[in-house]
Amino acid sequence: MATFFNQATLSYSGGVVNSNITTGEIIEVLSASKTAVVNEYSQGSDVTYVINIVNSGAIAYTGLTITDNLGEYTFDTTTLRPLNYVGGSVNYFVNGVLQPTPTVTATDNLVISGINVPANGVTTVIYTARVNNFAPPTVGGQIINVATIGGGGITEITVSETVTVLAEPLLTITKSVSPSTVTENGQITYTFVIQNIGNTAASATDNVVVTDTFDPILSGLSVTYNGTAWTSPDNYTYDETTGQFATVLGEITVPAATFTQDADGNWVIDPGVAVITVTGTI
Repeated sequence: MATFFNQATLSYSGGVVNSNITTGEIIEVLSASKTAVVNEYSQGSDVTYVINIVNSGAIAYTGLTITDNLGEYTFDTTTLRPLNYVGGSVNYFVNGVLQPTPTVTATDNLVISGINVPANGVTTVIYTARVNNFAPPTVGGQIINVATIGGGGITEITVSETVTVLAEPLLTITKSVSPSTVTENGQITYTFVIQNIGNTAASATDNVVVTDTFDPILSGLSVTYNGTAWTSPDNYTYDETTGQFATVLGEITVPAATFTQDADGNWVIDPGVAVITVTGTI
């Protein structure tokens, strides 16, 4: 809603007189909202956005354009976009009825053109963007995504939605054996490397457990965790008849990853690491 003011001037031979000031309002019949289906993200995840355009007037609007900035922000002197449009993901509905796909371009910003909004009706546009390496991964990181609706003779409407980075540990595990070739009754070492690429440490309350069944079965087990000797049953359990190995609940913790932004604006991950070694005789 916009307010306008107007005043007239009367000129004549005796001078100049101003009229009273009139006041009026322009009632905007188009309104819009933008919502993310899920309000948290992680690197590589998809975020689906829903834009609703409501026409409360008796005249239809045609040829509108939605321009989405894909979360752009300035890094040094460069404009970065932490979202990439997922091609073919646009769905366009008028009063709940699916319409033919509108024209979509995504060279920099995402531009969706040819949008119509019927009188006293609702148009909904749904699309998906994928989080890339320009998205802040640190705790409290955000993507503020702004879209502008314009064209068709309307006053531009701006809508935005903010999604926040998911704060949790993200763990992976790799296993290696040394030596890879061993004689009968020889000794081997299994090494388990647990990496955390998340922005939050895996604590004792996250109940991280490593289990394995050694085949061939090992005897005379010795176990270390980050270089410190572990004992059974305080830190792990092992059954020499079945080869079943398991760490005790809550004994494994993994620090959060650390993040740095390189010269191009990419966020680089340095994972947190925990290492378990298991040595035994075949």
